[in-house]
Formats: sequence, C-alpha cells, structure tokens
Amino acid sequence: MKGSAAAQILSLLVRQGATVSVAESLTGGLIGAALTDPMGASAAFRGGVIAYATELKIKLLGVPADLLEREGAVHADVAAAMAKGVRELAEADYGLAVTGVAGPDTQDGKPVGTVHAAVCGPRARVWHRDLMLTGSREHIRDATAKEALELLRGVLEANLGEQSG
Repeated sequence: MKGSAAAQILSLLVRQGATVSVAESLTGGLIGAALTDPMGASAAFRGGVIAYATELKIKLLGVPADLLEREGAVHADVAAAMAKGVRELAEADYGLAVTGVAGPDTQDGKPVGTVHAAVCGPRARVWHRDLMLTGSREHIRDATAKEALELLRGVLEANLGEQSG
C-alpha cells in the first residue's frame, strides 16, 4: 500500500509542478524510502531529515525550543513546525513530518501509539492528523508512514481540485 500511495503522490506532485520533503522522527526514514522507491522520484522528491533526537528538531528544522520544553517532542504543533522547517530547509512546495511514540516506553508522558503527522504547503498552510495506534513497534512505525502518506495524498488531491476548479 505504501508503494502505490507513493507513486500516486509523486504523480500528483509532478502534475502540479510541485516538490516535497520529509522530516521524520519515529519512522526513521520509512517515508523517505517509500517516496524514493518509484522510478522518477527525483522529479518531485527533494530530500528529508531524520530528526530522532530532540535537539536536532531545533537545530535542523527550526522547531522552537520553548515549544519542545513546554509540550515535549510528541505534539501536533511540533509536527507542524517540523513540516514547515523541512519545507523551508529543502526549498520544497510541501513538507511532510511525523513525530510520535513507537514504544516500547512512553515518551514525554505520552502513551505508546501517540502519533502526529503534518503537511505544510503553499502559503505555509498546515494540515494535520493525530493518531492513536496500537500494536508492535514495527506496526506503529509502518502505520505511521502509511497514514502520513495518505494525509499528503489527500492534501495534494484537494489542492489539485482547487487548481483545476
């Protein structure tokens, strides 16, 4: 499913003349790998940042330190800031980001399975999806990548409709 979603996303990006970059935490590169799997990915995929450590979210992606201190790394606003930061860093039209808890332990008081995904697009508009996933660490990471790709696909389909309507 990730592969077909990635191919559809890349097709939508190419049709719009747009690009995407990714900022990943708990998925550790799964989303970037999915988006670079289809042939022709370089036409729309700019790159990505795996910011697993909290300080990298600040240094590489520009996530405000006070936000991280106040809310922890697992928060919808952190995902949005990561998406905005990677979009700017990679000079892409869209930034896609995920942060969450894959387990086995809680993080920042958030239970295993808590995930936040965000897309930052043109005019810095942000779309987000908050998830509560269950299952093994591997399942949570895979489900996060799938849900993030679905979020991006939905945003791109909606934006294509806006452009053609």
